[in-house]
Amino acid sequence: MSNSSLAAFAASLLAFMGPDSQEARADTCAPSGPAIATDRPDVTNSSFVVPTGSLQSENGVNLSGRGGAQSVDGTNSRLRVGVAPCLEILVDLPTYFGAIRGDDASGFGNVAPAVKWQLAPLPGDVNLSVTTGIGLPTGAARIAGPGAQPYLQFPWSRELGGGWGISGMVTTFFLPADPVSKVTEETTFVIERSLSQRADVFVEYVGDFPARRGASQLFNSGAVYRVTPTQQIDVHVGFGLNHNAPDYVVGVGYSIRLDGLF
Repeated sequence: MSNSSLAAFAASLLAFMGPDSQEARADTCAPSGPAIATDRPDVTNSSFVVPTGSLQSENGVNLSGRGGAQSVDGTNSRLRVGVAPCLEILVDLPTYFGAIRGDDASGFGNVAPAVKWQLAPLPGDVNLSVTTGIGLPTGAARIAGPGAQPYLQFPWSRELGGGWGISGMVTTFFLPADPVSKVTEETTFVIERSLSQRADVFVEYVGDFPARRGASQLFNSGAVYRVTPTQQIDVHVGFGLNHNAPDYVVGVGYSIRLDGLF
């Protein structure tokens, strides 16, 4: 579906909901204040969409190790565009994975377009979005796996007061071309703390549960610093909690949002 068709669909849906509902939803579909809200450096994505007419670019590089092997991946670029109130389109660009030491595979991952729709706050001031996308088979099979890979994702968040907040995400990855495991469930949970208007820290649990393979569990932690309201730098450090997870993952990133493009 083209950007113009997607925007037209969103406009039709919002018109069907009525002008009062449109205005109410637009007020709830952006985080409080003008600060950038990103899907990184934690695995858990933001429960908020980007503002209408804005383009957000999120990028990062990771160094990871498992056993005696070590690899780097980047730039982990995600582009997000707000096409209507409460609605964005996004695309994950192919990431390159390179072996530094050991026999890890090298090559590019898939390109993965998606649509994200932010729902109105739920009872208890919980923010919730739904994302549906697909990893297209453009990358190396040893890196990304075989065939097209659709996914359905639900990121959520809740402010607790005093600078504290919790968030999480439930994702189902469908792997129809995988000969062993056709479905993988991923669950995340985050505790975060705002240190100032510019800086936040977090700790995160990430669990991946393939249908017919062993689970992978990771502890992740990190910090973000907003250089300006629309620019962010971040760091994160993760440690595997079982033998199926990487021994460690260390990453840095930079994100920027450009407003008022249309």
